[in-house]
Amino acid sequence: MRIYLDVSCLNRPFDDQTQARIRLESEAVTLIFERIDSGSWTRVSSEMAEREIAAMSDAERRKRVRALLPKPMSELTESIWARAAELQALGLKPADAVHVSAAEEARADVFLTCDDRLLGACRRSAKKLNVIVANPLEWLKELDDAEDAE
Repeated sequence: MRIYLDVSCLNRPFDDQTQARIRLESEAVTLIFERIDSGSWTRVSSEMAEREIAAMSDAERRKRVRALLPKPMSELTESIWARAAELQALGLKPADAVHVSAAEEARADVFLTCDDRLLGACRRSAKKLNVIVANPLEWLKELDDAEDAE
């Protein structure tokens, strides 16, 4: 299983954990990292994540989030930029379109985000995407339910 986590997922463990949703999403991201660390799943990412993290104003948070990036990361190729332009025409914001395009190019099985606006835009255009886009908590629950049904 190839998984692309966007920067909202990488930030979750450092967000305000007093909110139930954030705490649960943080736990989901932690469980996903455990599966990646165990070798069960593979993580993919792109230089777009590094660009977003570099723009963060809090130096300590930037350092912590950057430490979660995989090595190596996919370069932003012409084909990624071209596909991102198509995705922007579907209503995705520029940076989000690049992430989704990079996930498609990396042949990720799933692109995970905690960004409700991005999730909504991707759900509206799901048939035109070449990757499943989901919230990490919802995706883990669906995965767990599917495994229980087997």
